[in-house]
Amino acid sequence: MRYFNTEGVCRPDVHYMVCLDDRLDKIKRLYVDQGKYFIINRGRQYGKTTTLKALAEYLKKDYVVIAMDFQMMSTASL
Repeated sequence: MRYFNTEGVCRPDVHYMVCLDDRLDKIKRLYVDQGKYFIINRGRQYGKTTTLKALAEYLKKDYVVIAMDFQMMSTASL
């Protein structure tokens, strides 16, 4: 049974969510295929992480996707 997720990355098979297909295709055509940089910048719980994870999956067939997460980095450990 699907439900509205408010706790992390959304999964279409488990959560109600907006269809990202058109958005992912647009990002790929206008930015990735053109070799351009882009930013996904929105407020909390706007779907940034969900979009990036879906984009990584979407791009796997045409690109080598490398995910990097800097959240655990700290200048204190240097």
